[in-house]
Amino acid sequence: MSAVLSWNRYGKSRVRLVKVRRTPERHDVVDLTIDVRLEGAFEPVYVEHDNRMCLPTDTMKNTVYAFARHDPIEHVEAFCLHLANHFAGKPLVSRVWICANEHRWDRLCTGDRPHPHAFVQPGVETWTALVSRDGAHCEIMSGLTNLVLLKTTDSAFLGFPRDEFTTLSDAEDRLLATSVTAQWRYQSDMSDFSARAAIRTALVETFAGHQSRSVQHTLYAMGEAALAACDAITEITLTLPNRHHLLVDLQPFGLDNPNEVFVATEQPFGLIEATVRR
Repeated sequence: MSAVLSWNRYGKSRVRLVKVRRTPERHDVVDLTIDVRLEGAFEPVYVEHDNRMCLPTDTMKNTVYAFARHDPIEHVEAFCLHLANHFAGKPLVSRVWICANEHRWDRLCTGDRPHPHAFVQPGVETWTALVSRDGAHCEIMSGLTNLVLLKTTDSAFLGFPRDEFTTLSDAEDRLLATSVTAQWRYQSDMSDFSARAAIRTALVETFAGHQSRSVQHTLYAMGEAALAACDAITEITLTLPNRHHLLVDLQPFGLDNPNEVFVATEQPFGLIEATVRR
């Protein structure tokens, strides 16, 4: 039976790009997930196993990061057009598809002022409550989950022990991102639950302003601040996954990367948990 290749397309999907625009006054964050897809006369690749004109999808990914180094990405559409024009010039390509999803970050406010380098991701946060009664004893816990925060500086991790399996380098200035889950326990006679807003403010402002030496260091500072914000809570348990943003190595392309172009990774991730009580 004879067969023909009637249509084809290939590319790189879910290229995670985080770009930080740094000025002395403030930082701005652009968070994108990008797909690159090429259509064209690639029949020899499929039918004749001839790869001479097959642009590797890894090259597509690297191109996105290299272009991001010198593009401020003030408009996502313009950045996508820049990429499309580049790939359209490759051999055999007849059509280029560049698809980008932008993930929104809102600037945090501390003391009613916009913070220069700390952000919150809107739309995913949830308040939680748990009440347990056993006879005359009642226990009330409140909390929040999916409070997604990011800061572009004032975070470090260094001075840790090393063994034959350690490859992690010291980081004196890194992105710190997490999705906070918090649960706090009220005193048994608590009745004014509006305090949860003050607790959330304490968590957010501490994350933004803390000179972090590790996620553990910041978690404890956030727990202390929550206890100080509300006398009626006896303890707070915090879970902070470390949403790693890895600096992209642009040296193979003859480019530097002064803490501006990152790849956001989902798995694996560090998971930091602790309870802070009075």
